[in-house]
Amino acid sequence: MQTEQSRGESTPPVSLAGIEAARRAIASTIRETPCWPSLTLGTQFGVPVFLKCEHMQLTGSFKIRGAANFVRKLDPKAAKAGLVAASAGNHAQGIALAGRAAHLDVTVVMPEGAPLAKVTATRDYGARVILHGPALEDARLEALAIARREGRIYVPPFDDDAVIEGQGTVALEILDQVPDVEEVLVPAGGGGLLAGVATAIKAVRPSVRVIGVQASAMDGIRRSFLHQRLEQTPAGRTIADGVAVAGPSARTFALIQRYVDDVLAVDDEAIAHAIVFLIEKSKFIAEGAGALAVAALQSGAHKPRGKTVAVVSGGNIDINLLGSIVRRGLVDAGRYRHLTVEVADAPGELALVSTVIAAAGGNIIEVDHNREAPGMPVGLAVLDLLLEVNGPAHFDEVIHALRDRGLRGVPGGAARLATDSARRRHGS
Repeated sequence: MQTEQSRGESTPPVSLAGIEAARRAIASTIRETPCWPSLTLGTQFGVPVFLKCEHMQLTGSFKIRGAANFVRKLDPKAAKAGLVAASAGNHAQGIALAGRAAHLDVTVVMPEGAPLAKVTATRDYGARVILHGPALEDARLEALAIARREGRIYVPPFDDDAVIEGQGTVALEILDQVPDVEEVLVPAGGGGLLAGVATAIKAVRPSVRVIGVQASAMDGIRRSFLHQRLEQTPAGRTIADGVAVAGPSARTFALIQRYVDDVLAVDDEAIAHAIVFLIEKSKFIAEGAGALAVAALQSGAHKPRGKTVAVVSGGNIDINLLGSIVRRGLVDAGRYRHLTVEVADAPGELALVSTVIAAAGGNIIEVDHNREAPGMPVGLAVLDLLLEVNGPAHFDEVIHALRDRGLRGVPGGAARLATDSARRRHGS
């Protein structure tokens, strides 16, 4: 029978030597990802800010590092029965690919609500996928039951020295790529990446500050760090599904206590804004968990004190969720605005409105032409518009242009043409 700690051999505690050995051993399995400067964030804070691009890693996240190091340390005889893991998606893909490379049979248990893109990708890597339970903990318990029934080796997502050492290889690359780095921000769920990165960095450059970043909905590491004892959070909803973990293990927490300088949390709104920011400014597609470090910077939760690296830990985001986040981000930034306009129910009115808006630099994304709006006199119609503009000031310019052509808003509409700023301009 295999347990969470049974892997066919004993392993030493996590150390710099172990992380360096892992880097050499998995070099042919993983990709060394770039660490690129963010000019926008650097300008905002007045210090250089770099993005460690683990969303460009094989399988789309850092998880392949720990999975590959775990698999390479297995006893070949014990591993013949196969592997089993529980994951919301990124660990699933990592162990599926690492197992396939080692010609091992892999089963992954995922929560029933796991993103379809991650479920499909895991299957594409050759793993058997079982959907079980509403939460990750339900999937974990089922994976352990499968390990007992089938004699498979359970692969922990973070609570294993070999896994932590594999994740710590990210830090060695950062130190090579930005040797004078002063701060490193690391996304955290169960703490494997944070523990590994912090262990390596503090061993090589003790003066570098290491800061963990969590989703507010599930911030077990932050709570544990603040109260200096292990704490768990109940299952919560967050767009950062990759870090939807109750809390750290005793193993990861011990390393975090020893080596991490601070742990922060950011809410889903900040995470969504960071995803949009990375798309627009860096041309990166990041998932919620992957955008945590950038969210901490962009939201003001953390102000860097010197040259900073923010780890973008993954890019496996569901395309439908991505579309919703982008749209919401544009609304929050005032770049998507709803507008209701009253027009004559006659040919050419819609063309007039679109011409005026286009001349003012706006773009009509959606339009609904309603002739039967409650309370509207016969001969009039209502246009409900969704506009793309450059922000609130530009939206006021569009409204000003429409009013100059005699068009007016509808009382109770999503936006009226007679806005306060428009009234001031016209002296009314």
